[in-house]
Amino acid sequence: MSNPLTLTDDRLEQYIESHISPEPDHLKRLYRHTWLHHLYPRMCSGHLQGRILKMLTSMIAPKRVLELGTFTGYSTLCIAEGLQPGATLDTVEIDDEMDDELRERFADYPSITLHIGDAAEVVGRMPGEWDMVFVDADKRRYPEYLAMLKPRMARGGYILADNTLWSGRVVADDAGRDPQLRGILEFNRLVAEDPELESVIFPLRDGLSLIKRL
Repeated sequence: MSNPLTLTDDRLEQYIESHISPEPDHLKRLYRHTWLHHLYPRMCSGHLQGRILKMLTSMIAPKRVLELGTFTGYSTLCIAEGLQPGATLDTVEIDDEMDDELRERFADYPSITLHIGDAAEVVGRMPGEWDMVFVDADKRRYPEYLAMLKPRMARGGYILADNTLWSGRVVADDAGRDPQLRGILEFNRLVAEDPELESVIFPLRDGLSLIKRL
């Protein structure tokens, strides 16, 4: 008997992607553009996670969405695809060199508002609360983001946090050497111990946490 495939096996990933809803053509082009023209292209969500983000957005049906960490806008467009008419999406990117590229990419999406700057400063200036937040920014600051976001979440709202398994290194013995991993470990601990939060971690790519504000 052959050994079973793991979730990280390329063949299994290819099978999954060939048996889910297809990746829209404009996202295929964006994914390729990201790999050809940007550093750290692995940060781009990609086909499977993109379809999950779109479906979760459709299921949650949020009126106000916040995204921390825009990168090249792949996840932003997937979330926007799942929005109901009249819903809005604010996305925050710290890299000001991405400003022109992102504004051009989002020009035909009136639901999307791009903010360039530090997430804590930008969010601090924004009024109201959110029904859904996607966190995919500086991993070292995940605990800070949680403390900032939780009081601003609508009851029954959801926080989606990316990279919460950090390629499986959350169970590594040398976690103390990586400040990004330390941030993720502290974030995961805070979420698990908070009685006002209900959560699950999906073993998807680097881990995707789905957290409900009770």
